[in-house]
Amino acid sequence: MTVLELLRERRHQQSVPGQRNDDARLVLLVEGGSSRGVYSSGMTVAIERLGLLPLFDAVYGSSAGSLNAAWLLCGRADHSKHAWWDPAVMRTTINPRRAFTRRPVVDTHHLVHTIYTQVVPMGFQEVLDNPVEFHPMATDGLTGEAADLHGYVRDTLSLQTALRASAAMPFLAGDPVVIDGRPYVDAGLSETIPVGTALDQKATHVVALRTRREDEFLGVPPSRGERMVLSRWFARHAPGVVANWLGREAIRAQDEELLASHPACLQIRPPLGSAVIGRTERRPRVMQEALDVGVEAAMRDLGGVVGVGR
Repeated sequence: MTVLELLRERRHQQSVPGQRNDDARLVLLVEGGSSRGVYSSGMTVAIERLGLLPLFDAVYGSSAGSLNAAWLLCGRADHSKHAWWDPAVMRTTINPRRAFTRRPVVDTHHLVHTIYTQVVPMGFQEVLDNPVEFHPMATDGLTGEAADLHGYVRDTLSLQTALRASAAMPFLAGDPVVIDGRPYVDAGLSETIPVGTALDQKATHVVALRTRREDEFLGVPPSRGERMVLSRWFARHAPGVVANWLGREAIRAQDEELLASHPACLQIRPPLGSAVIGRTERRPRVMQEALDVGVEAAMRDLGGVVGVGR
């Protein structure tokens, strides 16, 4: 059975998690990439509008994809989408000039504990109460292995901490996030999209919300200065991740192979010709247009489940 066939069958039966009459495990994977996560955010908006979230058994998020997943799980993906181009949010969260004062360029603490509580409130309790499992991913700073923080999340504070850990980009976001005495950094350093973890946890069907175009696989090798700065940072803060960082293109290639070879996987990507969004992009027009592209891409690929789109 294909992913779309399973979605249609579950929608027809109006099944919800815990009350399925099939033996499938349908998971949603949400890719991040800092500002590039605006694309997968738009895709979650489409899923929310189409009312498809209850058809999934679990949602896995990587980096900014974890933030997008949380907004979807609390039912506010559409309501909060303007935060991606709101200057009051983006300029206080992402500020390259802070690098000169040794402060985080990407301030996830401010984002999660101030923006998400006072400016654009996230429904943390709704995320916790949702019967669809939430699996925010991170990278263990001591081993370099992918870490599923699902079992750690038990209340609002632990959820907030897990979201920060998932998006803790090395150097740019400051020090690693410490959970139970262990340092954690950005999920993308162990799984660019958490397909390996999802398959290990018995996923049978996969919908992957991607933030890279199909022709956007090749990365740029780090400059000599970047290697020097980040190698020192890893040695001090997350020694187990040095090899991951140096071999990140191989990790990405492995994830791509897992997705491409899975017999029941639907990948939704920004179309060819879409803008390449940098990690610290914050221009309102660029971000708003990218989010709209994400909405349109998911509507195109999933709209048929409910009789809209193609």
